[in-house]
Amino acid sequence: MDKKNIKIEINKEVAEGKYANLVLTANSHSEFIFDFAKLLPGIKEAKVHTRIIMTPIHAKAFMKSLKTTVEKFEKEIGIINIDDKSNNIGFKKE
Repeated sequence: MDKKNIKIEINKEVAEGKYANLVLTANSHSEFIFDFAKLLPGIKEAKVHTRIIMTPIHAKAFMKSLKTTVEKFEKEIGIINIDDKSNNIGFKKE
């Protein structure tokens, strides 16, 4: 099947999305796991609201797609600065 002809549907609830500023990542030999959560100021716990599980090949394809999207954003909007000294940007390896 030609990927350009795939029909993709999204219902209203899913289209509204979920905000996440914390992502926990883990992997085994056969899968990558991404747990998305929202961490609020002054609260010392966060509840995972979405778990995405991918095969290694799909995780790598996702990484490449995200890289392309971020590069396009930075070209159009501006560089996204991350303080390399700070490990508090919301991505944690379990």
